Amino acid sequence: MTKMVSWNVNGLRACMQKGFLEYFKNAGADMFCIQESKLQEGQVQLELDGYYKYWNYAKKKGYSGTAVFTKVKPQSVKYGIGIEEHDNEGRVITLEFDDYYLVDVYTPNAKRELERLDYRMKWEDDFREYLKSLDYIKPVIVCGDMNVAHEEIDLKNPASNRNNAGFTDQEREKFAELLNSGFIDTYRYFYPDKEDAYTWWSYMFKARAKNVGWRIDYFCVSERFKDRLLSASIHSDILGSDHCPIEIEVK
Repeated sequence: MTKMVSWNVNGLRACMQKGFLEYFKNAGADMFCIQESKLQEGQVQLELDGYYKYWNYAKKKGYSGTAVFTKVKPQSVKYGIGIEEHDNEGRVITLEFDDYYLVDVYTPNAKRELERLDYRMKWEDDFREYLKSLDYIKPVIVCGDMNVAHEEIDLKNPASNRNNAGFTDQEREKFAELLNSGFIDTYRYFYPDKEDAYTWWSYMFKARAKNVGWRIDYFCVSERFKDRLLSASIHSDILGSDHCPIEIEVK
């Protein structure tokens, strides 16, 4: 069995002050993906015995960034998706293993006033094509903060958030397109009707205490990988970021 965890840490240095290492050790993951590390090289000393560490930093300081920590050494590692306009923000790391790819992603936010929505649409199409090109070779596990609540069940207040960043028709349609191109949302695979299951809460209005949240963090896998899925879970009790960790177990 392989246990995989994904967590948008919203600044790794800040998260380390709020129990990141304790959670990391307790989780005992074989592969641990983070998003929004907000680091440049050399800005953090992270001793993780038994793990290989792979970092993708944004060019802009204190912004974006991803990392993967894995007990199993990958056959190859790729940073970005091979398209220059997308690859300067440190958003994607791909690890190739014997019989699958693991892709860690931090999807661009459409932003307030949807100022980045046009860019986001281009990103969605290019990233989906990238995943499909991998899937053509071997199955794909893609995880991370995908910055979209897919269905109304995936956020507390769908009516008042319609057409806000993360819940625009366009973003939701792009996520549906990804699923329709041969991928499974693992959490919904196990819990198709589960309500109040969220992975992100605003820091305002005591949203987390009231569980007024959004499910915008995902593990998605190639359709043909589903028979290897054992479980999917959301660890909403783990603090340290405005997101909580999510996990899958595969055989």
